[in-house]
Amino acid sequence: MLLWYYLSSRAWRPESPSDTQRLVTPRGELATDERSTIELFEKSRGSVVYISTSQLVQDVWSRNIFSIPRGTGSGFIWDSAGHVVTNFHVIQGASEATVLLADGRRYRAVLVGASPQHDIALLRISVGLRRPSPVPIGTSADLKVGQKVFAIGNPFGLDWTLTTGIVSALDRSLPRQNGGPDIEHLIQTDAAINPGNSGGPLLDSSGRLIGINTAIYSPSGASAGIGFAVPVDTVMRVIPQLLRNGRYIRPSLGIVADEQVNSRLEELMGREGVFVLAVQPGSAAAKAGLVGVTTGPDGITPGDIITAIDGKKVESLGELLAHLDDYAVGDQVRVTLQRGGVTRDGTVELQPGN
Repeated sequence: MLLWYYLSSRAWRPESPSDTQRLVTPRGELATDERSTIELFEKSRGSVVYISTSQLVQDVWSRNIFSIPRGTGSGFIWDSAGHVVTNFHVIQGASEATVLLADGRRYRAVLVGASPQHDIALLRISVGLRRPSPVPIGTSADLKVGQKVFAIGNPFGLDWTLTTGIVSALDRSLPRQNGGPDIEHLIQTDAAINPGNSGGPLLDSSGRLIGINTAIYSPSGASAGIGFAVPVDTVMRVIPQLLRNGRYIRPSLGIVADEQVNSRLEELMGREGVFVLAVQPGSAAAKAGLVGVTTGPDGITPGDIITAIDGKKVESLGELLAHLDDYAVGDQVRVTLQRGGVTRDGTVELQPGN
């Protein structure tokens, strides 16, 4: 027993002073890609903002109104006028929104406009001196699977966090939780995107905006390596309209259709497409000769069934609206339809939708 104690005690005793001192090994130069990533973050950080929202509630007994925290998210500076872009779902249902800049300044934001169908919202803050720089704008039509991307945001309230990854896939679509047209042309990335990243920028290796981080696929609610971003080409189409009109005006054919009725008719008739229930008088569709459901002595006659737009197949109302969203009001599109079992094409000039 004494021998064991002696040997074990000696094992814990340093034999020389050098055993208690370790030299620091110089790191040397950072790798080129590390320097590039650091530079990108330092240049872009000041253009990213932290958004916190609150909701006004009334006490049922005292009738006093209180402001309670609702959620947090991310956003980025759009221009020198103080406009801030974020996701619509970040501010949806909120009574107030506060924008925190990277330098610690805090501002109350006002809502300029929103496009729920694209999950985009535009805010404005009154910044006087030392206005933060807007994010440089890139393009998304030329993205390639495999290229590097960088996401900056505030996941779980951890402000100004950088994550990196690649473009995993392109042209993804996600159904909207409350119905309506799918969100189309999304960028899929494996850069870690978590709750709180929503509304933040997705950047390319040059620090240019290529998308808005908007959603994740995760059974647990945390990042599972599959995130989605609204492409910047969509943002560039939506934001100018929000600045002008406060809302996005969707291109329309001028027809009346219903998703639930459409699904039922597809089952009954064994055909795929969008069933035209009615054509708005004086609309673009009316001028092009499209017809809706009619009634007469022989009963109910089905209207046209739209099966494609400019050769792109249409299988649902949401898909039709998503295809039309790739165009602008005034553009002409080729509509393929079936009438009485006969397939025909017609040209329709798109009009402003509701």
